[in-house]
Amino acid sequence: MTLPKRLLATHATKSVGPLTGIRVLDMTRVLAGPFCTMLLGDLGAEVIKVEHPARGDDTRAWGPPFKLYEKQVGAIEGVTSKGGLYRQPPLFKGESAYYLCANRNKHSIAIDIKVQQGRQVILDLAKESDVFVENYVPGKLAEYGLGYEDLKKVNPKLIYASITGYGSSGPYANKPGYDTIIEAEAGLMHITGEANGPPVKVGVAVTDVTTGIYAHSAILAALLSRVKSNVGQHLDVSLMQTQATVLANIASSYLVGGKESSRLGSSHPSIVPYQVFPTKDGSICIGAGNDKQYKIFTDAISRPDLLENPKYATNADRVQNRDELVALITEALSDWKTDDLVSRLEGSGMPFGPVNTIKQTFEHPQLVARQVVKEVEHPFAGILKLVGPAVEYSTSEVGVRLPPPMLGQHTEDVMRSVLNYSDDQIESVARSGGAILYDYNI
Repeated sequence: MTLPKRLLATHATKSVGPLTGIRVLDMTRVLAGPFCTMLLGDLGAEVIKVEHPARGDDTRAWGPPFKLYEKQVGAIEGVTSKGGLYRQPPLFKGESAYYLCANRNKHSIAIDIKVQQGRQVILDLAKESDVFVENYVPGKLAEYGLGYEDLKKVNPKLIYASITGYGSSGPYANKPGYDTIIEAEAGLMHITGEANGPPVKVGVAVTDVTTGIYAHSAILAALLSRVKSNVGQHLDVSLMQTQATVLANIASSYLVGGKESSRLGSSHPSIVPYQVFPTKDGSICIGAGNDKQYKIFTDAISRPDLLENPKYATNADRVQNRDELVALITEALSDWKTDDLVSRLEGSGMPFGPVNTIKQTFEHPQLVARQVVKEVEHPFAGILKLVGPAVEYSTSEVGVRLPPPMLGQHTEDVMRSVLNYSDDQIESVARSGGAILYDYNI
């Protein structure tokens, strides 16, 4: 059968990024995995996102807010039918903000790995890929013949990264992992919140994000190792181990000194003042990291008595008399407007910062000057605003090349351009249900 001529997904203009020429097969969903593969995509890697044919990445439904579609998502007239090869795309309310935050610079294919021909597509793609990233419960993909040992046979150079809640071994290996649960179980929630309040989660899914960053750096190291060894390897990345690692000085205080940490709100266990204080009209964060900075602070707020008192002379003294000093500073700053205090401290050498809303954050002169917010055109949702990469490179091209894809937007394109499937092969996979061809007419 000869398939109808179609306008396939448009690829971005090629640019030379650090990972240009590297292909990543992405079988992850939600945040830790997609964040990892997005970072690889930002660096120039070609990322092929494998999604469930009907619902796609779970986060597609996580809203509101949604970026609503500006034009109808529909099929080419006369091509799609109930029994036809191409299907009407599934209807979502729009593109969810959650999904958009972690899925730029990717292509999406709709594959059902419960179907043999769908699994064959994954195997064929693994042969042509450099990196494979998944976040299934340990052993699940092996049940479908898609585990590390399976893919290693078809591509010995493949770097296979598994992102799980607890790792691939140990008594909790088969337990599903979620950011909030790991924050609680791995100590972060115990040290987060006000001193007299209950444990609370961090305002963003920080364990997921840091795990994605760790996975991304591990993949880069494995790619470098492959240059020397000419073989791939399995990377075992977990939320639990990542969160334990990023406890940093808190972990060290316990392991070295047997000190059990507690919640301190925004304050620091070893530095005073180093916390948020209320002002007359808002809040400001003050960080006197040494005695010189503390003197600058007391001079700025015209309170020399807070320096002259021997109970506050050194940081050790201030930590010892924390409650008393914090109460005095709180009283002193209650008469200051935030902007006035910012003006007084500006350029003084004293670390400080107002507590900004998210709106104020993205209006911050520094972020505006650095052009942190990027814009990219989506085929149905119009112009999207996304937070760009955190690192700027002097000679490499890094950034937002492609908008987050529609579900299965590139299934046919990938089978043709990457796997060189014929029309008959594509039709066979589609009719088996192993791949779904959605007609977006773009």
